[in-house]
Amino acid sequence: MKQKIEPVQVAKQRRDTALGHLARSVPYVRHLGVEFDRRGDELTARMPFDEKLIGNPMLPALHGGAIGAFLEITALMELAWQMVWERMEGGGPEAAAIEAGQFPSWPKTIDFTIDYLRSGLPRDAYARARVARMGRRYASVHVEAWQDNRGRPMAQATGHFLMPTLVGRERAPDMPPGLRGSGGGSGGGE
Repeated sequence: MKQKIEPVQVAKQRRDTALGHLARSVPYVRHLGVEFDRRGDELTARMPFDEKLIGNPMLPALHGGAIGAFLEITALMELAWQMVWERMEGGGPEAAAIEAGQFPSWPKTIDFTIDYLRSGLPRDAYARARVARMGRRYASVHVEAWQDNRGRPMAQATGHFLMPTLVGRERAPDMPPGLRGSGGGSGGGE
């Protein structure tokens, strides 16, 4: 039986809705006001400038903690989005679960190393993550943040993450429940 191809507008709306629900499921993403722009399966994060993000009012410069959290959020969201994308595009019960707002557990941060390259100015910041390796148990991600010029990053980071343990596609019974779509927290300190 031939599978019916959905119109591009329907697919785009479905993907954007899933991404929105995934991003809003993390309270710290909402607190920082981080937004995600999706082009195909590629994500660009944007942290809109807000006075609460200033760490040094004398310069003024963005707080290093806000920049670090933004980088870690971007890395975690990239991993989570890749897991969601695979299930969503695969169809069947997993796709239906994603559409119902039931997301896979979030990866857990093992370590996260940040290189601050220049002061973050009081303006919007952008970031993109690249997954270097994503296996069943472990993932390695590199992320860069910039402001006006992507060729001049203000910070970069490398993170290693513990991937959710799965039995089939469900969480293994011996593992504590991870961050679910309706509860959640970020890997950045929660």
